[in-house]
Amino acid sequence: METQIDQLRINFDNEALWTMNLALALVMFGIALEIKPSDFRQILRNPKAVLTGVCCQFLLLPALTFFLVWWWEPQPSFALGMILVASCPGGNVSNFMSHLCGGNTALSVSLTAIATLLAVLMTPLNLQFWGSLYEPSAALLTDVEINLWEMVRLVALLLGLPLIAGMVLGHLKPKLAKRMAKIFKIVSLLFFVFLIFVALYNNRDIFVDYVGLVFTLVFFHNISAFLLGYTSGRVMRLPFRDVKSITIETGIQNSGLGLLLIFTFFEGLGGMALLAAFWGIWHLVSGLALSALWGGIPVRKESVL
Repeated sequence: METQIDQLRINFDNEALWTMNLALALVMFGIALEIKPSDFRQILRNPKAVLTGVCCQFLLLPALTFFLVWWWEPQPSFALGMILVASCPGGNVSNFMSHLCGGNTALSVSLTAIATLLAVLMTPLNLQFWGSLYEPSAALLTDVEINLWEMVRLVALLLGLPLIAGMVLGHLKPKLAKRMAKIFKIVSLLFFVFLIFVALYNNRDIFVDYVGLVFTLVFFHNISAFLLGYTSGRVMRLPFRDVKSITIETGIQNSGLGLLLIFTFFEGLGGMALLAAFWGIWHLVSGLALSALWGGIPVRKESVL
């Protein structure tokens, strides 16, 4: 049954939306400047770790999120927001956090690159599939009448083109790309976080009313994602460095992409927008905390299985 938050539309004008589009594209471009074609060959050199990470990202996490939604039964727009966030690829700070915690940075970069390409299809498909299985959120999807292939096209433009452009520049001008990457990643990330804060501040009265519920949902969802990545890595008997990177990649989501899809296709649907925006702030806190904790744990030299 729909509630007030499911009928609410968050205020975010067209200019701000285009600015957010640009910020996300710049974030992806900054990441791509340091991605090399050889990073994709990690799947041949370390197939078990790469496949475990990809499965966690696009198969296990959306499935786990569906069962969490089914168990919690949150308002439909919050439920759909959780499913959308879980359907997005890893966040843009995951590589830095993987390095900080002593994880396998090469694996993290490879997972980011592969997940970004797969997200063009997997993000819309996961949202449509899992969102349709939960009856309350299925009703919202029906009301919105999403054009699946239009969403695929937008994701391809926001993720695919900046990724390809950054990799091409990195290949042609490696020294320039290395200098640019440091600037792009920091400035674009700060700018994007600023936009999320603006979205929350402009709708602070709404956010205050639901902050307790939003925090609870995001906190436990995020912890569940970290635990899923960690457990999967352990079950597959991967080296601890790989386990760290897979855990980070699974728990750090590109909620910025989620926000753009929400404002573009769902007209800023209240619960979805609040949840994705808060996730964008919270995963920075939780990810850095986990990285700092793990960063103090020495890692034995282990052979890659």
